[in-house]
This record gives sequence, structure tokens and C-alpha cells, in this order.
Amino acid sequence: MLPLKNYQKKYLRGLGNQLKPVIYIGKNGLSEQVLNSINDALEIHELIKLKYIEFREQRNELNKQITEKINCEIAGQTGFTTLFFRRNPDKAKQKIKLPE
Repeated sequence: MLPLKNYQKKYLRGLGNQLKPVIYIGKNGLSEQVLNSINDALEIHELIKLKYIEFREQRNELNKQITEKINCEIAGQTGFTTLFFRRNPDKAKQKIKLPE
């Protein structure tokens, strides 16, 4: 996956404003089930919002682990909420048209 350019991240953040978090990181932290849920959500939506209920101090390290394990990118982070993006490899299933 090519790294996102700044104007593409800005575009995705604009789309992410209307999204509600689909994944919450709670007391169990970044478990295998949470990683599977993030992966599934990215396959369906391409752009998801994740909110930290617990582990707020470790969110930057956890975000780094998510991007490495799930092969996605951070489009934006505000407070305890992070926006993740991964383009669907199947062009027919791609929902988001990034500006070139």
C-alpha cells in the first residue's frame, strides 16, 4: 500500500467527521479478537474510527501495532479517537475515491 499524501489524509479526515467509532479499545486491550474486528471492518468500510476507552496513554504505540499488523494507515488522530484507512484491493468493492 502506498503511503497516503497529506491532502489525501485531509480528505479522509473530512469523510471521517461524520463516522461513529466502530471499534472500542477497552479493558482487554489489543487482543486478537479486536485485531480481527479491525481487519473485518476495514475490508467492509475502508475507513473506520477507533476509540480508546482504556489504554489511552499507550494509544500511539497501539496505533503503530495496528498499522503494522493490519497493514493500514492512520488518516488522522484527535484525542482518543483514531481514523484508519485501508483501500480494498478489489476495485469493484472500493467505496472511497481518493484524490490523486
